[in-house]
Amino acid sequence: MHNHHSALGLATTQRPVQPVTLLRPHAAHRAARFFAEKFPGKSLYAVKANPSPDLLRVLWDAGITHYDVASMGEVRLVSETLPDATLCFMHPVKAEEAIAEAYFVHGVKTFSLDSYDELLKIRRATKNASDLNLLVRIRVSSDHSKLSLATKFGADPDELTHLLFETRQAADALGICFHVGSQAMSPAAYSDALERVRDAIVSSAVTVDIVDVGGGFPSAYPGMEPPALEAYFDVIHEKFEDLPISYSAELWCEPGRALCAEYSSVLVRVERRRGDALYINDGAYGALFDAAHIGWRYPVKLIRAEESAQELAPFSFYGPTCDDLDHMAGPFMLPADVQPGDFIEIGMLGAYGCAMRTGFNGFGVEDRVVVYDEPMASLYTGAAEQAGASNVVQL
Repeated sequence: MHNHHSALGLATTQRPVQPVTLLRPHAAHRAARFFAEKFPGKSLYAVKANPSPDLLRVLWDAGITHYDVASMGEVRLVSETLPDATLCFMHPVKAEEAIAEAYFVHGVKTFSLDSYDELLKIRRATKNASDLNLLVRIRVSSDHSKLSLATKFGADPDELTHLLFETRQAADALGICFHVGSQAMSPAAYSDALERVRDAIVSSAVTVDIVDVGGGFPSAYPGMEPPALEAYFDVIHEKFEDLPISYSAELWCEPGRALCAEYSSVLVRVERRRGDALYINDGAYGALFDAAHIGWRYPVKLIRAEESAQELAPFSFYGPTCDDLDHMAGPFMLPADVQPGDFIEIGMLGAYGCAMRTGFNGFGVEDRVVVYDEPMASLYTGAAEQAGASNVVQL
């Protein structure tokens, strides 16, 4: 892995033919310190957002000691990369063999579940272990979030009271967890969800030791500039303090996007222009999966030594494969004179972007370079407005 001062310096001196992932470890470190110092509880990094071992080590060094893992691949990866980390297996549906390996081989003591069948599975796989943290996942609304997570998981309401009671009998520590959806744009998402937690505790009359508010903490994207994260933390803390729970109960969260979105971007080259469509050398089967399949808009910059005098214009992107689905509608705002041979930086791809990359159609070979400039947008520097700032970088 190489180092470079900035995207501009890399583009003008190296003129890379393949897409290049630009890594900003300082940005991920800053985000992790923010959560470690300001969230009023324990922060678990959701590994699925970006499983890079380099990133895992950055977060560990910044004070993130607990990791939300959802598969045996993630369990093994974090165990090998960070042997002293605490792993929490937070997928509500797991293979019995995976539970057994996680518990007996990797020392995992925390598991989530959303059904009585899963509770029985965990008890069998751990041989009725008495040292488990078991978190029951409840279903909450995703109305305040850009991507819903309200349908696949969550205990059925008519079974919740029985499930909490039975889980209490099997757990050393009983928890309730939920997920408000990805990119929650209002603290009300957590306020509403914690009201559901209150109702569940009151109706089941169980003692709860852990409340896990899950993920959903946002990052800044064009057209999606959220409130300050402190506003989310304040609401969560106030609602948590008001719950009828154990005096020593712990508050957890599982940030993914919020810890790693600013960690990386991708430098691409324009290979062709056809009207307002730009053909670039990365796309839907690379780092731009979300841009293609759910219409996610990322910040973009024209990386060119000479300043463009042109007004910004809306463009769409086509990726390098032969597939018509390799299309990112945008719109992505760039100077109207963008042309073949130009370089574009596409920002905020540390979350899910590089994690979704494939080698489909023989594309996807890319270098990684550490850069020291700032990400294109940030919730940790008072610079969220950068997402809509100038789209031209000058020498």
